[in-house]
Amino acid sequence: MQALMASITGVVLAAFGAYGAAWYAGWVEGNFALLLFLATVVTGVYWVADRLVFLPQRRAAADQLLEEHTRRRKALEAQGFTQVEGDIEPARQKLLAQPWWLDWTAGLFPVILAVFVLRSFLFEPFKIPSGSMIPTLRVGDLILVNKFHYGVRLPVLNTKVIDNHSPQRGDVLVFRYPPQPSLDYIKRVVGVPGDEISYLNKKLSVNGQPVPRAAQPDFFDRDSMSYSKQFRETLGSKSYNTLNDDARPAFIPGAAAFPFHDNCRYTVEGVTCKVPAGHYFMLGDNRDNSLDSRFWGFVPEENIVGKAFFVWMNFGDLGRIGSFE
Repeated sequence: MQALMASITGVVLAAFGAYGAAWYAGWVEGNFALLLFLATVVTGVYWVADRLVFLPQRRAAADQLLEEHTRRRKALEAQGFTQVEGDIEPARQKLLAQPWWLDWTAGLFPVILAVFVLRSFLFEPFKIPSGSMIPTLRVGDLILVNKFHYGVRLPVLNTKVIDNHSPQRGDVLVFRYPPQPSLDYIKRVVGVPGDEISYLNKKLSVNGQPVPRAAQPDFFDRDSMSYSKQFRETLGSKSYNTLNDDARPAFIPGAAAFPFHDNCRYTVEGVTCKVPAGHYFMLGDNRDNSLDSRFWGFVPEENIVGKAFFVWMNFGDLGRIGSFE
């Protein structure tokens, strides 16, 4: 039985390792949520099996060893040997110890379960890979995303089971990229269902009302060694900085044929869109360097991952740590 379980466990661990290697090499499209769910289920099965079957077997073997040792001592004492040497405790502890195939499965279950619950229902860490949200978020920022602010969703399926707040204009949102849902994107909500969003001549309007903005000192990007125009924009209760590049044109090049494309009108000045029910319109704060709803359309409610709210680390700039709007 032990040999069979060791062989089965070896195959299971090898399958996880092969999937991870293929994902790292780019041979398959990885899904960390699914991988974590499977790891939780597999290690949970081993943990239950250990508690119900394997641990009682090990305890029985340890108890049997103790009983045999006790009988031997009594038999020797009956023969007049009052001092009997021999400590069986190391051997007993060895019998109680988990074999490697349980140590690498049932032994890891509490940690994997804690990570699964934390990541699936409470907070999930993300790393900012691009400059589309500069100056609010910088490349290399490690951020936390509140997974329950917009409602509790089932892991992997992403189906909402408990409702909570709805996304508001100005929220920084992590969502599954509509053209490729295996990718997570982060942008700012500028349009909620029913809104008419206009981004014309690099100025944002919501329902015909220009969004207030005030000029700020030019922003210097150390990576590109260039300056951009910077503005303080106020959308609802949120105020945040945005960037514009004077060298970029106002029109939107290469917009895809996305769902509800007919809700949008493109001109040389930019784009105007009517946000459909159950969808949101997203913009990056780095307005001329962001692939957002202007190009690929609206974000369905079911694609929402959570609300970004805190930079917990940036190894290149510790001053980045803190909350943001």
